[in-house]
Amino acid sequence: MAAISGASSISLRSSPPRSHKNLALSRTNGLRSISLSDHERNSVSFGLQQRSVRLSVSCAAKPETVEKVCTIVRKQLALPDDSAVTGESKFAALGADSLDTVEIVMGLEEEFGISVEEDSAQSIATVQDAADLIEKLIEKNKA
Repeated sequence: MAAISGASSISLRSSPPRSHKNLALSRTNGLRSISLSDHERNSVSFGLQQRSVRLSVSCAAKPETVEKVCTIVRKQLALPDDSAVTGESKFAALGADSLDTVEIVMGLEEEFGISVEEDSAQSIATVQDAADLIEKLIEKNKA
């Protein structure tokens, strides 16, 4: 079995262990194509595509903060209590326009006793974004 980790290393192992065979690995074009052969009749080849990687850093707000934000969003958007609002929910997908988003932020400020700067408010797109910002502001206020 061949396992690829990252974009620059390959580990080869046989499962279950078979007799020791020499495996040939050809590397071309910065690990874009790979050919494995045991110098007998068995061989396999495949190609790799380069993909961009998005790195997302999240401070992962406490679950209770996320739940409070969900409750406020449901209330501001007049959504049923059983509607599916999670940390990944985007305000736009829940039907919020820009005025609704401003009202949600105002509700969050009131509930948590914080003040959200306009620049920060514009970066909020999801419930998780809002919860993370709230916890950041609460920590900042404690300091």
